[in-house]
Amino acid sequence: MLPVVAGLLLAVAAGGRAAERESSPPGSRFVCTSLPLDAGCPPAPAAAAPPEEELKAAVLQLRETVLQQKETIGSQREAIRELSGKLSRCEGADGRAAAGTWKKEPGKGKDTMGDLPRDPAQVIDQLSRTTQTLKDRLESLEHQLRANVSYAALPNDLREMLQRRLGDLERQLLSKVAELEDEKSLLHNETSAHRQKTETALNALLERVSELEKGNSAFKSPDEFKVSLPLRTNYLYGKIKKTLPELYAFTVCLWLRSSASPGIGTPFSYAVPGQANEIVLIEWGNNPIELLINDKVAQLPLFISDGKWHHICITWTTRDGMWEAFQDGERLGTGENLAPWHPIKPGGVLILGQEQDTVGGRFDATQAFVGEMSQFNIWDRVLKAEDITNIANCSTNMPGNIIPWVDNNVDVFGGATKWPVETCEERLLDL
Repeated sequence: MLPVVAGLLLAVAAGGRAAERESSPPGSRFVCTSLPLDAGCPPAPAAAAPPEEELKAAVLQLRETVLQQKETIGSQREAIRELSGKLSRCEGADGRAAAGTWKKEPGKGKDTMGDLPRDPAQVIDQLSRTTQTLKDRLESLEHQLRANVSYAALPNDLREMLQRRLGDLERQLLSKVAELEDEKSLLHNETSAHRQKTETALNALLERVSELEKGNSAFKSPDEFKVSLPLRTNYLYGKIKKTLPELYAFTVCLWLRSSASPGIGTPFSYAVPGQANEIVLIEWGNNPIELLINDKVAQLPLFISDGKWHHICITWTTRDGMWEAFQDGERLGTGENLAPWHPIKPGGVLILGQEQDTVGGRFDATQAFVGEMSQFNIWDRVLKAEDITNIANCSTNMPGNIIPWVDNNVDVFGGATKWPVETCEERLLDL
């Protein structure tokens, strides 16, 4: 463009000088004075300027216009180069994301477009901010171009290329956002499915454990165990989970071996609200063994403090308050008028090894049973003497119809333990 303008200017100047030589008188001369490029045009004289001055003014104006165009084109090239570099980096980041090599830019604390943070929502926000930043910078560039030169002065192909690249970048960002949304939804679904699967497996395991606890025992047979109470304290005891219904008669049988003297303590006690001594079997100090029903007392002719296994059975009926006491299958005593016509109250607490001063508590260490017991059974009737004898000599096995001796019906506390019990025949040899 500059050579063409210079040629035109030289041609115009040559033509002007030829015309002046033809019209000027002989002997006259023209003096040319050089002007700097940034010098402005001199003010026009009041009279019409000669053609040479007009040409010089046109040349200076053209030079100034050319310099302004060069500066504008230079700034536009820098802006285009910067935008092209950013677009190239964006395209490169997209290529690395497609190749699975997303990394963090060195020296920066935040993730690039290709780096996938742990939280998909953070990536979506970051991509949205990046898109908005690029749009803002492009708008700023367009505003700057309009301030310097009309946007229409940009070549059409350059303007179309910028718009096309910006459109491609926006589509890539939207595609990436959609992919991350899909991954987020898939991750949520997988997490929910995994949690549900884990809960199902745990529930199945708990059900299986419950079935094993209900269906199996730690012993060969659910009733082949004994409760050991090795110390005379107020915190070792066993507890029967089931409670008693209202009773008008009962039979209580158990095997026990005492390790304390004098007095074996309290093999069992049954307390109800308002009456802590509803049913109690106790030997305290040098007193004989006593049976308490509704706090009424009967002394039993039993002798079991020799440290050996003994089978004990006690029967009682509300009619006339009649009772019987059996030791090792033999009836040693009977009596009557023990809480006559008093039905046994239901809903109480049945404790092994302690005497209750309140329902289920306030134990006295001096009244605690020390030793071992097994086969504690309760029936809601008076058993026949021959049935009691058969149970004691191991010829029959009759679990109680109200309270049977089974492992999952007996809890132990305070250091009391459950152990496999000797066979019935072995207990007989101990007599």
